[in-house]
Amino acid sequence: MAPVLSPPVISPSLTNISRQHSSASSQNLTDLLVGAAGASSSSVQLPDGPVEPVKAEGLRHARVNLLARHYKLPEFASQFLKIASTLRIFAWDDERIKPEHVVVRRVSGALTNAVFFVSCKKSSKIPTLLLRVYGPSSGSLISRPRELHILHKLSSEYRLGPRVYGTFENGRVEEYFDSATLTAEDIRDSVISRWIGARMAEFHSVDVSVVSPPSDVSDSGTFEASVKKCVSSWMKSAHEVFAISTMPREAAQELDLARFEKEWSIYLKWVSKVEDKTTGSAIVFGHNDAQYGNLLRLTNSVETDEHRQIIVVDFEYAGPNPAAYDIANHFHEWCADYHGATPHLLDPSRYPTFTQRRNFYTSYITHSNSLVKGAQDPVFDASDLDQLVASLDYQVRVWSPSSHAKWAIWGIIQARDDIENNVVEPEFDYIGYAKGRMAAFRQEILELGVIQR
Repeated sequence: MAPVLSPPVISPSLTNISRQHSSASSQNLTDLLVGAAGASSSSVQLPDGPVEPVKAEGLRHARVNLLARHYKLPEFASQFLKIASTLRIFAWDDERIKPEHVVVRRVSGALTNAVFFVSCKKSSKIPTLLLRVYGPSSGSLISRPRELHILHKLSSEYRLGPRVYGTFENGRVEEYFDSATLTAEDIRDSVISRWIGARMAEFHSVDVSVVSPPSDVSDSGTFEASVKKCVSSWMKSAHEVFAISTMPREAAQELDLARFEKEWSIYLKWVSKVEDKTTGSAIVFGHNDAQYGNLLRLTNSVETDEHRQIIVVDFEYAGPNPAAYDIANHFHEWCADYHGATPHLLDPSRYPTFTQRRNFYTSYITHSNSLVKGAQDPVFDASDLDQLVASLDYQVRVWSPSSHAKWAIWGIIQARDDIENNVVEPEFDYIGYAKGRMAAFRQEILELGVIQR
């Protein structure tokens, strides 16, 4: 089960917003997107090993290490209580709480992360916490300091995402909320899809310069699309995987990284000519991995705004990106079923129809507008809304291939351990996943006229 985060609440700078009617004739989509920002496997061994401490300014830090594999032992509970005391976590810093009162439930465990729910059987008034213990990681795909920075800024500045109570030498403690992970079918539900659209609009409304770390700023002083940075920075690691002697030759030939690099360059040049930063290519703060496993629904929601039942989790890949990229990536996730017979394959027949996309867009656009300073519950003229929807839909098509490209390279890198260890039947077929995403990338740039057959 994915980590459970607290329900986002719009920041004080985005409350008390006056309201007005809006029309596309006087307000383009960029205003809607960034106006508010301007205003303000049980079989896997649990991770243990040397980890560089990850800290963030403004967060308390405990100089304590936790051994994930010892989570059933009293000493683990004892060490956790030291952490809770140092971080001054409400109710948990009570000296009357003893190790025997602590209940630790393992939620997930992998080589790079172990997640636990920690509760106290002494009193139901003591809140359950989410405990994340880091394991050794190469850092070739994600940056823990960057992720922590984003989480802390989102929660402290905008009250979006989880509250991070603090860090310890090899992990962090987060807020827990009772919820259920959405399923592959849930995200296709028209009501839930509208909620997701509204949620995405909230994330896209934050000030990128506040949430993203300074490292996201390019030499020119602007925020570059993170999908471009990811593909560029990941290529070296992908080539290293191809250099492994046990890398399947047929797969290497099909993926053909040299060909991909040429295609990617041609594609980016094409994008620069057709992107429209007034409709969907404006750089916003994107989650960039809005798959159903990263979307939760509160079990006992008391939110007055229905869409706030949806909780967005896991920000490893979050960062500056065109709004249309984040939406395009989400639509591709409609085609995935990570719990089906072929979890590594996307089913293109499940891609949302225009009617389904319009349902999402309408919620996204109207909610974006409601976040703009001075906006009221938006009432769009039908033709104006149609124009905004059509423009955004085209920009989503423009950025759609880049989602395939990014995850194709990601899949190659993730396959490294399986390839090095000659795993014949991996738990997840990363190479098969990469091949599928690469084929989709090439098919889409062909259909868009970026390249000729």
